[in-house]
Amino acid sequence: MRKKIVAGNWKMNNTIEEGIVLAGQINDLVEKAGINGVDVVIGTPFVHLTEVNKIVGDKIGVAAQNCADETSGAYTGEVSVSMIKSTGSKYVILGHSERREYYNETSEKLVKKVKLSLESGLTPIFCFGEVLEERQSEKHFDVVKGQIADGLFNLSAEDFGKVVLAYEPVWAIGTGVTASSDQAQEMHAFIRKTLIEKYGQEVADNTSILYGGSCKPSNAKELFANADVDGGLIGGASLQAEDFMGIISAF
Repeated sequence: MRKKIVAGNWKMNNTIEEGIVLAGQINDLVEKAGINGVDVVIGTPFVHLTEVNKIVGDKIGVAAQNCADETSGAYTGEVSVSMIKSTGSKYVILGHSERREYYNETSEKLVKKVKLSLESGLTPIFCFGEVLEERQSEKHFDVVKGQIADGLFNLSAEDFGKVVLAYEPVWAIGTGVTASSDQAQEMHAFIRKTLIEKYGQEVADNTSILYGGSCKPSNAKELFANADVDGGLIGGASLQAEDFMGIISAF
C-alpha cells in the first residue's frame, strides 16, 4: 500500500537559528498529535540539514532540496549525495520547477541525480508539472507525461518503486491560485494510468503522488480526499509550524 506523505519545502528561507526553532516546533506538534499513517518530511537548505536532523524525532524525515549530478570532485559550490546522506537525511527533492526554470535543469541532469540518489539510499521526491501557457493550450498531459518519462522511465520497476512523485501545477505555485480538487484528481489519475502503462498495476498502486501547488490548511482536506492524491509538497505553508501541522492533520 502506498504511503501518505506531507513534505515541506522551505526553499531559500530561514537562518540556521530560525530553522532550528521551526523544526523544533514542528517536531513537538507532530509528537503531541500522535500522527500515525502519514510520513512527515522537512526539506531544508543544505546548511540546515545536520542541525535539523539532530532535532527531529523518528516520525519526521529530512530532505535536501537538490543534489549534485556528480559523486565528488572539482565542482565548487555543489553538494553530493554522500554529503547529504552523511547528515542523516533520508530524502532529496529533485526537478522542482524553480530548479528547472532558474537553473536550467535538464532531464539529462535529473536522470543522473535520480540514479546517484537511489544508489546512495536517498529517496528522491521527483517534481514535474506544466506552466500556465501549457495548460491553457491543453498540452498539460503531454508535458507531464514527457517529464516523467524523460526523467524516470530509464529506471527498473524495482528502482522506480523507491521514488516519490510530486505533481506541481507551476501556475499554482506562489500565486495563491490552486488547482481545483477535480483538476488535481484528474491529473493524478492520469499520472497513475501512465505508470500502469509503463510498469504495471502493482507499481502504480504503490507509488505515492503528492500535490504541490499552494496547498493550505483550508484546502488540504478536500485535496487529500481524492483517491489518487497521496499527500502534498508544501511550500509557504511549511514555514509556519501551525499551518504545516494543519495540513498534516488533514488526512
